[in-house]
Amino acid sequence: MISLQEQLLKAGMVDKKKAKQLNQEKRKQVKQAKATGQVIVDESKEAAKRALAEKVERDRELNRQRQAEADKKAIKAQIIQLITLNKIDRRRGEIAYQFTDGKKIKKLYVDALLQTQLIKGVIALVKLRDGYELVPAAIADKIAQRDDSAVLVHNTKVSNDAVEEDDPYAAYQIPDDLMW
Repeated sequence: MISLQEQLLKAGMVDKKKAKQLNQEKRKQVKQAKATGQVIVDESKEAAKRALAEKVERDRELNRQRQAEADKKAIKAQIIQLITLNKIDRRRGEIAYQFTDGKKIKKLYVDALLQTQLIKGVIALVKLRDGYELVPAAIADKIAQRDDSAVLVHNTKVSNDAVEEDDPYAAYQIPDDLMW
């Protein structure tokens, strides 16, 4: 194996006189250290160890980021698969069902049966890429476990039996089919 000094000489970066002088200084340092009992610290080896440790840490961080991206893609693929396999046909829709997607109000046409199922929470409305689909409530729960923002409308059953004592509107019933 060719030493670093020989490689530098071969490349012409150091001349023979300079290399000889560096060798003499190194021998003097080693001899002095042995005489006084000091431990010689090779700074280049320490710097190489630090650089290696930093590289390992950077590689670990990059691997963690790649794994997080892969997990995110896998979850997105699972959501798309759940929606496409379990979507409910809504081609016969003539009733406009309005809902919010972020800050925008959107409209989806459904039939009367689907509308009542949406209101009662039997089915839910989810976002699929740029469109919207209807899925059963159990599937919407599975989708919400993976990404809560994909489920746009999932009504839950609220018990009307528990009425507060001082509620001024307790005598007035709210209709279930209220449209906005």
